[in-house]
Amino acid sequence: MATNGVRALVALSDPTRRAIFEALPQAPRAVGELAELTGVTSSAVSQHLRVLREARLVMMRPEGNRRLYSLDPRGLGDARDYLDQFWPSALAAYSAALQTARTDGRV
Repeated sequence: MATNGVRALVALSDPTRRAIFEALPQAPRAVGELAELTGVTSSAVSQHLRVLREARLVMMRPEGNRRLYSLDPRGLGDARDYLDQFWPSALAAYSAALQTARTDGRV
């Protein structure tokens, strides 16, 4: 079973979802505004927002007859936690490559 960190990364792998996600740090936005910004229909934006909500990357709050979407820090934390597990081995590999380069006289 995929962790929520993986779900967040999978959700962001779609270019349209990523464009919607990237439009939200500036301010909460309604579906119509997101459709205008991304050049897709409101129906398509709604479907993409559903995926982003399931991955906890966006959250919705009602305001009058509109629903405003904003970033959800929980999903961002999940993605960061997932990726953080790889840093120790990545840094060790980088350190080993530097050491090899120094030994070979390339650095």
